[in-house]
Amino acid sequence: MSDLPLEATSRQIRQALRSGHLPVIRTFFDEATFTATHVVHDPATRTAAIIDSVLDFDQPSGRTSTTSADEVIAYVGQKGLSVAWLLETHAHADHLSAAPYLQEKVGGSIVIGASILTVQEVFGKIFNEGPAFKRDATQFDRLVADGDHLKLGDLDISVLHVPGHTPACVAYAIGDALFAGDTLFMPDYGTARADFPGGDARTLFRSIQRLMRLPDQTRVLLCHDYRTPERSDFVWETTIAAERQANVHVHEGVTEDQFVAMREARDATLGMPRLILPSIQINMRAGHFPEPEDNGVRYLKLPINLL
Repeated sequence: MSDLPLEATSRQIRQALRSGHLPVIRTFFDEATFTATHVVHDPATRTAAIIDSVLDFDQPSGRTSTTSADEVIAYVGQKGLSVAWLLETHAHADHLSAAPYLQEKVGGSIVIGASILTVQEVFGKIFNEGPAFKRDATQFDRLVADGDHLKLGDLDISVLHVPGHTPACVAYAIGDALFAGDTLFMPDYGTARADFPGGDARTLFRSIQRLMRLPDQTRVLLCHDYRTPERSDFVWETTIAAERQANVHVHEGVTEDQFVAMREARDATLGMPRLILPSIQINMRAGHFPEPEDNGVRYLKLPINLL
């Protein structure tokens, strides 16, 4: 069966490798949330995209800070970059997005997969959001779907829809690099969970198998990394070949049914991410906070016995 978006992305990656016109990538790792924020730019035009940014949040005090985002802003300024895009791979459940703050400071349009509409509908009900919460994704500047393309200077950004972890997950291919979000982790750590509302292990397997058909040399940039018994350092870059050969959950030879059984059993043992409740409420709004109430204070909800 033909998969034109994947074929086009594969051609893009091969062309980038042949031409040597590759993106420059600088990653900022936030150990508090184990999140990798990637700043990608076209070396010819110095046009940049910021992928999966972090707004620091101290949950006990309810206070945010911009230390992580300010490091990104400083780098953008030092390198003389022009930010065109603030890309989200999905509505994260483990950290707050800094996209609105970055937009205010360095510009760029906030982008997410079009299935964020489904996420807004599901979580709008879970958090019993009233009519003030719009479920039409207008909080974002642009929605993208499978096969869409954006320009990053003289480079193309190809969009692949990779649902399973969440319905709205997308991966972005820029030059020879694939920004996979939470769909894949490092080979020694495996794959994302699929038990959040709207997640599905079988769908995740099929999304991963699609990515595994990209060229071997494709660089894979991840959104998270975690320590393992074998290593204490954090790593956020691998290749499609390494994932295909050695991913502990989904290497060559693992069947769909085997993966689903493993993933569902493993997910049943996992606790909820520490920041899931504030993260979802903020990130389904494109990183914006709820409107202030009549006392001028913004509030997040804490559902009891929900998850």
